[in-house]
Parts: sequence; structure tokens; C-alpha cells
Amino acid sequence: MMRRRKPRVATKASPSEKGADSVFCGEFIANVIIQGNGERSSPAFSAQRRSGRPSVRAETRAPHLGAYFSAHARARIAAMPTPLPGSIPGFLYGTAWKEERTPVLVELALRAGFRGIDTANQRRHYFEEGVGQGLAAAYRAGIVTREDLFLQTKFTYRPGQDHRLPYDPAARLSAQVAQSMASSLEHLGTNHVDSYVLHGPSSGYDWTDADAEVWEAMTKERDGGRTRLLGVSNVALRHLEQMAAAHSEIPAFVQNRCYARLGWDRNVRLFCRQRKIVYQGFSLLTANVEVLRHPVVSGVAACESATPAQIIFAFARAVGMLPLTGTSNPEHMKQDLASSALSLSSEAVETIESLAG
Repeated sequence: MMRRRKPRVATKASPSEKGADSVFCGEFIANVIIQGNGERSSPAFSAQRRSGRPSVRAETRAPHLGAYFSAHARARIAAMPTPLPGSIPGFLYGTAWKEERTPVLVELALRAGFRGIDTANQRRHYFEEGVGQGLAAAYRAGIVTREDLFLQTKFTYRPGQDHRLPYDPAARLSAQVAQSMASSLEHLGTNHVDSYVLHGPSSGYDWTDADAEVWEAMTKERDGGRTRLLGVSNVALRHLEQMAAAHSEIPAFVQNRCYARLGWDRNVRLFCRQRKIVYQGFSLLTANVEVLRHPVVSGVAACESATPAQIIFAFARAVGMLPLTGTSNPEHMKQDLASSALSLSSEAVETIESLAG
């Protein structure tokens, strides 16, 4: 299990100190970039890093940093999606792989402040009924009401399930979708969910006739008032392009595991941005341990009095993602939510985005 360090306690700084911090953080990022191009860190920089005070050299290099990123960084920041609609929270709590701890952890997440819950009717990896038990406990305690929440669940094909199926495997796929939804609503103690997601297409290569049948069945669930929005998960750009060509309706959400080594799923994110689809990123920490420990991320975290995990979540938002976290640690739940207060510079965002992809 990855250990997260505690965020530093921020102290009130004078205007001159704030300016110095800004210059120092810019110098830190610039220095790492230069090392990546084959130059060594200077003794002067190492000394100022230890002291926490920028040197005159830092002040002279800060303008160079802005020029380094100028057109590319600003263009990418300007192309970000519009903010999420008010009914969609800025963070989702993921409930996979929690088994008997699911009810307690869902209630803890709601107490910490999460208002978006992600689950699936896939007993192999999720305990959806346990999510409903956690919701019910939170309702009884007066923590939240159903109207306060964004609930998202998924339909999973037979190969992704174990023997505990939420539908008749001999039924048509359209009937399986309806049966899975009915089971989800019973598990979650509600008459509708806010988002219903196809938990991965039937093929790893193409959008198939089976996927088309399932998608049409999902739209009927939406039209019947059992979900507000629809989405797809674990998809490649090819799936999305074929889906868009085959159907008049595209998803409101795409949810993917997001690897830095693959450019943070850049091509899929671009597809979503162009079509105003909300991109949900999961495994942002566990899939990117090398980035979480990278000197740039550690340095930006120190500059922001934050944890590296908080920097990754802030970065995810900055490039247009709706992040998920599945932490079981109550303190980390609070830290993850607090990351929404961070606003990273365009230089930091661009640097993190280019670290491993």
C-alpha cells in the first residue's frame, strides 16, 4: 500500500514571501526540465532548494520558464472543457474491491464530504448492495438525502462477472440490461440513478452489434426515468469513434483507467473535449506510482503545501478530468476533497502532463 505524507501546514505569508515562493517554484520546475535535457543541477540551486529561498539566478530564469511553455501550455489550458454542470460533483468516490467494508466506507466517504458515489452491479469486484447499506446509514444519520447525491452504477457483460449474476444469462442482452438496472435500484434503495455506464465494450477492438444492442437498451432505461445520464467505461478511441458513427446519441461520460505512460489517455480526452463529454479518470494514483514519486510532483507539492496525491488530483481537474478516488483512509478522503482548492500554474500542469507520456 502506498503511504502518503501529510500535507504541510500552510502559514500566512507576506506579499514579498508569496512572490519569492512563486519564483522559487518556477525555478524548481525549470531546473528539473533542464536536468531532463542533460544538464546537471547547479550547486547554487541545490543550496537554495535546501534553504527555501530563491536566488537572484532564480529571478532571472523565471521569465525563461514562461517562454519555454508559452504557446503550447497556454493553448492546451485554453482548450479545456467548460466546468461540470452543477448537478455533477467535482469528485467521485469509487467503491470497487471493498467487500464487507463497503457499507462503512461509503458512510465515511459521505461524512467526509463526498457527494458522488461510483459502483457497479458486478459482484466480482463490487458489493453494490453494501453501497446501498452505506447510503441508508447516511440517510438515517441525517448526513445526506438522496437528492444530495450523484449515484453512478454500471452494466457488466457476462465475461466480466462471476457466478453471482444480476440477470438471466440466457436472456437477450436488452433484457439483461433491464434486469441489471432493476437489481441496482433495489440494491441502492432508489427509484433512479444519476448515471448508468456500460462497464466496458464486448470486444477489446471494435464497437460490436452486442454493444449497439446494449446501448439502445440503456437509452430506454434513461427514457423510462431510471437514469438521468449514460456513459461508457474502459474504452479506446476506436470504440468511441465507431460508437459515434453508429448511434445518434453519444455518452455523457467516458470513464477510463488513466496511465501517465500513455499520455494520460490524451487521445480519448481530446475526443471527449471536442464533444463535451465528461472524462472520468480512475486509478490516477495506483496506475501512476512513478509519477506520484517524481521530483517535479514532490516539488510542486512542497510549493503548494500539499501532498503529491493532491497535486495529481489537481492536475487531473486542470486537464478536464472528473477524478475518482477509492481510498479507504478517512484522512486521505479529506485530503483528496481538499485538493479541489488547489489551482496549479499552467507550467506545472504542462510539466506533469509530459512527465511520462
